[in-house]
Parts: sequence; structure tokens; C-alpha cells
Amino acid sequence: MRSNTITVEDQVKECAYSLGFDIVGITGAEPFVNDERAALKRIDDGHMNGYSWYTKDRVQKMNRPELLLEGARSVISLATSYLTTDPDTTAPNSGRVARYAWGDDYHKVLKTKLKEFCMKLEIITGEKVHSRIFVDDGPMNDRAAARRSGVGWFGKNTNILTPSHGSWVFLAQVITDLNLKPDVPLKKTCGNCVRCIDDCPTGAIVAPYVIDNEKCISYLTIELRGAVPRKLRPLVGDWIFGCDICQDVCPVNRKASKSSQLSFQQRPGFSTPDLVEILNMDQTEFSKKFKDSAIKRTKLLGMKRNACIALGNNGDIASIPALSNALKAEESLIRIHAAWALGRIGGEKAIAILENALASEKDMETIDEIRLSINESKVNLVKEE
Repeated sequence: MRSNTITVEDQVKECAYSLGFDIVGITGAEPFVNDERAALKRIDDGHMNGYSWYTKDRVQKMNRPELLLEGARSVISLATSYLTTDPDTTAPNSGRVARYAWGDDYHKVLKTKLKEFCMKLEIITGEKVHSRIFVDDGPMNDRAAARRSGVGWFGKNTNILTPSHGSWVFLAQVITDLNLKPDVPLKKTCGNCVRCIDDCPTGAIVAPYVIDNEKCISYLTIELRGAVPRKLRPLVGDWIFGCDICQDVCPVNRKASKSSQLSFQQRPGFSTPDLVEILNMDQTEFSKKFKDSAIKRTKLLGMKRNACIALGNNGDIASIPALSNALKAEESLIRIHAAWALGRIGGEKAIAILENALASEKDMETIDEIRLSINESKVNLVKEE
């Protein structure tokens, strides 16, 4: 006969649902052996270049929950959707922001919920519970836990795909000393589908389940602190913070349920920000506009660099005055990308601005960029005649 007894696991999951989490799974605290092996290979193959903190020691730690909490016995894996409204209509000089950053910073939102969740675990069990929480930070392999707990399966773009909400989910983990019955992993795969691989503009998904970090638009626009490699700038398009292409084209996401979380609803103008406005921002304006937003991670300097690239790719001559002003910025990183953008837009006006800037520029890297941009613009002018 089927038992109607409500188990501790049932109560744990109901508690999580009541706090706004959409999916909950449970797995043991034993090592993620295959995931650790795959992560070490990515390091050896150079696919994690650019993340100096992503070391072999960290990989070992992140795949062994028992090292992260003394007495760890279970991992409670949680997911909550951030799929909300459609993006704003794109204006001529607007950029695009990855969907996860349209609302409030998910780290803060989810950690607040997790702290309450952990307190309620003690009420459920009637005993002292030791736990440690993770929200896409710290040395914890959240995707490995999500897969093994049955929350979702690995997509070929390395995201976790869930049956109900697709890959539009934030992941959170609670390592605990509670001895909970583990769930069974989902028996799902992406089959023969390779849409995400085929549609990635930079070719960052070099093989199923493998991303070359230094080619990924999300890395280039968020984590990279220096100049975006010249050959990749045209491929970045108008993305200025992250990229959703490999998720937008995924068939699993077509029927994904939307989020009911108010915290993740789109802030006005966040999906398609005005690029000229960003170029004209000072630090005070940036901090105010993006307060409690994940976008702050790339910092004002990074956003201005990204805005220059997007304006160059948009090719609107109306942005030339703003780029001309950016060519006078104190930071050479901005001047380099403004020069590139002017060269990409091209035309006699842009060339004149570049030649004028070249006469007074002192930084050698910027000088090289201006010269390249002038030469390319002149070649394109000849082709158009």
C-alpha cells in the first residue's frame, strides 16, 4: 500500500516552495567524482583561462561537499526562475543585458531566503542543524549538485536545464548535516540537438558541455578587465552585460514557466540600456542606477568599454559625438574601444576625429588602435566609392 506519511524530505521541500523556490532536489554529500575530473581537464585544456581563482585546489574543494561543512551528509539543491517579461523594444543606440540581471541582484535575494530556510530546518526536525549556503559563489559546484539531485540535467551549453523552467533558473545549495533521502537524477539529455553550439557567435562552445571561457561573451563583457580582443569585438554584437543566445535558441526554453518573483522583474530600461547614457555616466550616477543590481559587477569602466563596442557594432552615425567624447576619457581602456568603434562606423567625420586624437595621444596601445582604425576606415571608404 502507498503510505500517506509526510516525510522530513517532504517537509523540507514544502518549506522551500513556500519561500518562493520553484524546484528542490536532494543528494548526498559524497564527492562529484566525474564533475571534478571534467573540471580538471578544462583547466589543463586552457578553457578556464582568465579565471585566476579557478585552481585545481579549488576544483577539488568545490566537488567535495564534505570538505565544505564538517559532518556534511546531504545537499539540498534549489532553483528559482528568473524568466519574466519580454525585453524592452530595442532603440537605435541601445545595448542588451542578459536576462538574469534585469532585476535585483539574485545573490542577495536568494541568500536572504536561504537563511530563513535554514532556520526553518531546525523547526522541521526539532534539533540543531548545521548548514552552509551557496548562491553561485564560494567553492561549491552548484550545477553538479543540481544534476545529481534531480533538479535538472546538463545542457550542451553547460547550463542546467529543468523540465518546468528550462535553463532560466538561479541555483542555490544548502549543505547540511541532516541525513536526508536523496532524489534520483533525471534521465534526460539534449539528444542530438546542437542549436546552442551552432548559434554561439564566438564559437565559445567548443564541444558539447565544454566552453572556452575566453571566447564567451559573458566572460568578455563581465569578467574580463582589460581590452576585448579585436577579432572578437564584432562578434560581441550589442551585448554589454552577459549573453543569452545559447539559452534563447534552446528548444527546452520555449515552454519554460515564468517567474512570480517580484525581485526579478525587469527594472525600467535594464534589458536594453541607452549606450550613450552609459558613456556619459559618472561613478555616482552608475552606482545609483545599478544599486543592488548584478550589473555592478562589471564596474563603470567595463560598462563604458562594452558600450563603445556595442555602438561600433550598431554602426549608427548618431553615436559619433558620444564616441568622440569617449576618445578623450582619462582611462586608456575606454579610448581604445572608442577608437575601434569610430573606425568601425567609419566615414570621413569619424576618420577626422581619429586623426585629431592621434596627434595628442600618448599611450602606445591607444595609438596603435587609432592607427588601425584609421587605416581600416580608409580602406572601407575606397571600397564604397
